[in-house]
Amino acid sequence: MNIITPTADGSNTLYNDTIGEHYHSKHGALQESKHVFIDAGLKFAQQCFPDQPLAILEIGFGTGLNFLMTAAQAEEQKLVINYTGIEAYPLSADQLISTNYKEYVSAVIWENLMQHYAAALTSPVQFNKNIVLEIPHITLENFKSPAIFDLVYFDAFSVQHQPEMWSDEIIGHVCSFLKPGGIFVTYAITGKLKRALKSFGMTIEKLPGAPGKREMLRAVKLTA
Repeated sequence: MNIITPTADGSNTLYNDTIGEHYHSKHGALQESKHVFIDAGLKFAQQCFPDQPLAILEIGFGTGLNFLMTAAQAEEQKLVINYTGIEAYPLSADQLISTNYKEYVSAVIWENLMQHYAAALTSPVQFNKNIVLEIPHITLENFKSPAIFDLVYFDAFSVQHQPEMWSDEIIGHVCSFLKPGGIFVTYAITGKLKRALKSFGMTIEKLPGAPGKREMLRAVKLTA
């Protein structure tokens, strides 16, 4: 069961009582999404790969908040994006509606999500003229793709509640989908995660964290 929960910035999140954790930071769901995944991730990728389509892989599509913020940025900047959001346990459309995230995007973006969400769980859909959305209903360890991605949003539940998602094997699996120069961003930063990323050919950068966290991590795949 997932329970709607207000966060400190006024936006909502859901509490997953099976995992025992919220989908987003209690210090601000919207702030966290924008700070970690849009400002440190998508906007940085725009600088690194200017004037070209971006392929984004999200680990944990969840409530769809990161995708919605990405779609809003794409709408504003006229970005072309191929978005793949892995989700082993997809929420229902009614649960997405309960978050009230429609307040934070244009009516067209929200209506497109409602229209295409079910289909995107089974195959890629043309979300709008500039975005292709796919939400593979599969566990991360079983995910395979011929695609190589420019940017990874690693937004799994925390290592305390879902340690298997932060194993060296899983981190290596995720890094294998990044192209040289590709970017990995996550809200978390631990010594184990940094060592794992370095071992898979990533350079590490510590950045100021979202509200409630001192630091976050951004990594870039070496080109050689």
